[in-house]
Amino acid sequence: MELFNVTRDLIQRQIKERNTLQFERRYHVIDPFIKRLGLECELEGHSGCVNCLEWNEKGDLLASGSDDQHTILWDPFSCKKLLTMHTGHTANIFTVKFLPHSNDRTLITGAADSKVHVHDLTVKETIHMFGEHTNRVKRIAAAPMWPNTFWSAAEDGTVRQYDLRESSKHSQILVDLTEYCGQHVEAKCLAINPQNNNYLAVGASGPFVRVYDVRMIHNHRKAVKPSSAPGVHTFCDRYKSVPDGAVQYYVAGHLPVKQPDYNNRLRVLVATYVAFNPDGTELLVNMGGEQVYLFDLTNKQKPYTFLLPKKHHSNDLQNGKSMANGVTNGIHLHSNGFRLSEAWPQSSVPSELSPHLEKLKQQANDAFSLQQWTQAIQLYSKAIQQAARNPMLYGNRAAAFMKRKWDGDHYDALRDCLKAISLNPSHLKAHFRLARCLFELKYVAEALECLDDFKGRFPEQAHSSACDALDRDIKAVLFAKTDTSDEKKTGSTTPIRIRSSGRKDSISDDEVILRERGYDYKSRYCGHCNTTTDIKEANFFGSNGQYIVSGSDDGSFFIWEKETTNLVRVLQGDESIVNCLQPHPRHCFLATSGIDPVVRLWSPRPETEDQNERVIEDMEGASQANQRRMNADPLEVMLLNMGYRITGLTNSGMASDDEESTEGQVQCRPS
Repeated sequence: MELFNVTRDLIQRQIKERNTLQFERRYHVIDPFIKRLGLECELEGHSGCVNCLEWNEKGDLLASGSDDQHTILWDPFSCKKLLTMHTGHTANIFTVKFLPHSNDRTLITGAADSKVHVHDLTVKETIHMFGEHTNRVKRIAAAPMWPNTFWSAAEDGTVRQYDLRESSKHSQILVDLTEYCGQHVEAKCLAINPQNNNYLAVGASGPFVRVYDVRMIHNHRKAVKPSSAPGVHTFCDRYKSVPDGAVQYYVAGHLPVKQPDYNNRLRVLVATYVAFNPDGTELLVNMGGEQVYLFDLTNKQKPYTFLLPKKHHSNDLQNGKSMANGVTNGIHLHSNGFRLSEAWPQSSVPSELSPHLEKLKQQANDAFSLQQWTQAIQLYSKAIQQAARNPMLYGNRAAAFMKRKWDGDHYDALRDCLKAISLNPSHLKAHFRLARCLFELKYVAEALECLDDFKGRFPEQAHSSACDALDRDIKAVLFAKTDTSDEKKTGSTTPIRIRSSGRKDSISDDEVILRERGYDYKSRYCGHCNTTTDIKEANFFGSNGQYIVSGSDDGSFFIWEKETTNLVRVLQGDESIVNCLQPHPRHCFLATSGIDPVVRLWSPRPETEDQNERVIEDMEGASQANQRRMNADPLEVMLLNMGYRITGLTNSGMASDDEESTEGQVQCRPS
């Protein structure tokens, strides 16, 4: 936790006026405030679920939209209703947005009736109505750099752009995802980069999130517009609505491979919310059916999984780029398949940990011994934040991930193993755990070659019980795959290039290439559940985005430290589901809503106040219950949402893979 000297900073703020903004950003949201966060008041006025919230730029107004087709304007500090207006929509309102530079007079709404309406709040009238979407409108975005311009994302698979100066009735399609992903794709959310308004993030069906350069798209269309006139065209002419280089894809590296398994269990992957951090350098994604992911837009990294067939050569394409030397994320791709690089960066293994970090590591080891996997992971993460080049900490955290086995844990363990090996190429346990992770992630052939590589590097461990057990597991799966031609075909096909047999669902060749060029996540946040609604938000909290907040299907909202990914606070925000969380732009103030017909405001409570009844003390228990909920049978989830208690939810679905990892002397304990 960062240390603060409030007295010194107050004096500096009084002496130097330029320090005012710095003071505000520094003390906007800090750890003591998070620990005292509690319910300030409830805003009552809607008669249906409150599906969307929006602060104005100054933070003195809060707008809400509801299933009751009304929008309400609130004074958040007096907890009073200022204005109620029927929007003219005939179905649930899903999104509301203040138009920049309108002096908070213009409000935009989108709804399940496929309409986008623009309202003048001063006269309580709807002044523009757009009806060009053919399915539910889920999200609206606006950019301060472009007054009178805004965008909408809808379940017809399109993102539309509106310019009120040009037309009050018509819009143009900026992005049509159906050209790339088939007719059944749905656009669910979008956000504008606050520092560079030319970049637009779009979330849709499936695990991929796209960031478009709006300026490049407009310039491209202006350039090709004259060619649409009658004339001579060659057979090579092919109009692209989105030019090369105008879009970048992001995806959690393990999800394309897991998606077929999720589909078989009727578990849908869909990006329900995207948000940029205040600096515009990071993108936060709430992935429906999975976890919350943070992507680094400046220091991008390729996924650590394999997106190509098992047999390939060192000059084959990996993620759409030529691998001339065969190296990708510390893994060598040879003609015989997979093996670890012989030439790891020769990093000097750091000296012993400081007494403080050694104590922290020992606490993590103790938690591991008690099978408190989440506690161990959080302690290792806290230590890694202060000793980022210690391979032992990464190796130990990988072991805890592999034991906990929540969704995505084996992939995070794989990343930690590779990091440990890059820091210490002779890290025995990390090498073995890497082979186990590959097996659990269904990269069976690569796991076998990695295990053979391990045996060659550490011959004294070649016949250990752990090695023999993993070798048997791998060969059993490989043998089973040869039994049927269908399974064999599945094993030799690129997991990410999944195509449907129906023409309406098929993806284009351009889409395949763009997906293979996708970048991996930086951090992952676990504990919440996002399977029931497709409007669930996740946001940065604090002027510097120090914390991450997300709603959940269990009626709670979760708060994590951004850097360590540790869960620090869980509060009960709704009787059923928390969908919306909108942090105040300037104060430690949070607005939430969900199924209840109220808006709740949260702020730090006085230290003298009695115990906060809305705090969930057993955060790990709540997180484990949510993992079970995410993997439960859809019928059981429906019954849970109806208020029934299902006491027999099995733990088998709690893991990324149902099988227990067999361990021997190599992997039994953290270091």
